[in-house]
Amino acid sequence: MPKKHSASINLVKGDKDDLLNKFIDWALTIGRLLVIITEIIALSSFIYRFTLDRQIIDLHSRNKQLETQVNFFSSKEEIYRNLQGRLAVSSEFSSAGQTKVNIFKDVLAFATSGMTYENVTITENSVNIDATFQSASSLKSFINALRQYPALSNVSIGKIENRLSNAQIVVAISADLAKK
Repeated sequence: MPKKHSASINLVKGDKDDLLNKFIDWALTIGRLLVIITEIIALSSFIYRFTLDRQIIDLHSRNKQLETQVNFFSSKEEIYRNLQGRLAVSSEFSSAGQTKVNIFKDVLAFATSGMTYENVTITENSVNIDATFQSASSLKSFINALRQYPALSNVSIGKIENRLSNAQIVVAISADLAKK
């Protein structure tokens, strides 16, 4: 009988560790691990991007809500700022007006006997007094009282006229308000 030759194919790697077998072994283990790690990183960055997009959308909607609130209150804020400005101005004028009223009362209290006020004007920076006096001594005491008054400075006589027909001295006095 003739001898049969059977051909056999061996798919199992041989005992020899050649370079090709080492590369295939590395590619199948380490390469697969690298592909898996790369896919995990890409998938996690993709999921993180969705998280960031959701946060951006939430922030935009919150900004729109706040913008609506600001627009709603902007007209009220204008009214409030206008009112605050008017209150500040009225407070300033109130204190300045009270100061002028006090100066006016004090100047009227300096009147001596034989003196008549013709006109008293108080402006922002000065006091102007037109008055008539019966004697020079009452004029002198009035001028001295004005000079000693701390709210006034630079007291000066602008015009003095002696009317002999009715025995009166007509005087125009001006004084600067003292700086605070």
